[in-house]
Amino acid sequence: MNEKMDVYDYFKVTVDEGLLSQYIDGYGKFGWKPDENMEMERNMGKAVLHFKRERHILNKTELTRLQRHYEACMNEIRTLEKSKNSVPTMVALTCGLSGCAFMAGSVFAVTAAPPVIWLMVVLAVPGFFLWGAAYWGYVRAKRRRGNKVAPLIENKYEEAYEVCSQAGKLL
Repeated sequence: MNEKMDVYDYFKVTVDEGLLSQYIDGYGKFGWKPDENMEMERNMGKAVLHFKRERHILNKTELTRLQRHYEACMNEIRTLEKSKNSVPTMVALTCGLSGCAFMAGSVFAVTAAPPVIWLMVVLAVPGFFLWGAAYWGYVRAKRRRGNKVAPLIENKYEEAYEVCSQAGKLL
């Protein structure tokens, strides 16, 4: 009895749930199929995908190289998406903490042995202004960062799709 036994390579990857479809479709172009024996694990906005692929395929090294390129593109997309919130958050925190510093100076001025009321007012006004500006700074920075990053993300998606199409031609 000479039966042919299927031999597979197995692969596990953790991805953001927002990019789940892109990863499943993308890895499919490299010959990976979802492993029906393993369930997808979801936890805190992440998903763990399990794939398998025929072990004996042609152009395996080239497919692996293209797959690494695809993974790098997807990591850059993820980083750019995160920067849409991280940069505006830093702007808001900087404004808020600067406002706190001015308010602390204002409190020190009013609690001094002879209270310095004029200094308290001079320091309190920018403190209140910076506290209020934190929200508007966040909104403005988020809009600007989104406009700046959107074309970069789109270019990375195009690059990832191009890599997937090259891999599809190899299979």
